[in-house]
Amino acid sequence: MATVFWDAKGVILLDILPQGHCINAARYCSTLDRLKEAIRRKRPGLLRRGVVLQHDNATPHSANLTQQWLQRYGWEILPHPAHSPDLAPSDFHLFGPLKRYLGGMAFDSEDDLISELRNWFDNLDVDFFRVGINSLLSRWQKCIDLHGDYVEK
Repeated sequence: MATVFWDAKGVILLDILPQGHCINAARYCSTLDRLKEAIRRKRPGLLRRGVVLQHDNATPHSANLTQQWLQRYGWEILPHPAHSPDLAPSDFHLFGPLKRYLGGMAFDSEDDLISELRNWFDNLDVDFFRVGINSLLSRWQKCIDLHGDYVEK
């Protein structure tokens, strides 16, 4: 499983869960630690200005341990209604093109797949990320206008 943290400037962290492992609150907090360090390196000053994170309400995200981690560092969580893939930039903007790119490819190893993922992300134009993040505002407004109904059916 790959977890991708990104903003309007590009990928901040691509975190790969080793095969056979599962995600839990402790593992997710460890990922957040790596994200914090990646932000420090790639987005100087952002940690001081404030991080806004969007994630769904999956158990590792909503667990007490994770909530304590987020409160300790003062990270804001952008609300994400349950079962709303049309309000998650990774779902509506990132994963579709990635699936099309990887479609039909075969890999000899997990390392080869990870290398190809990194290559794909590294070669995306910064406008790709900007458009994905900027479209979130209009999608939220559509959801409000539709009284919580799906933006895209």
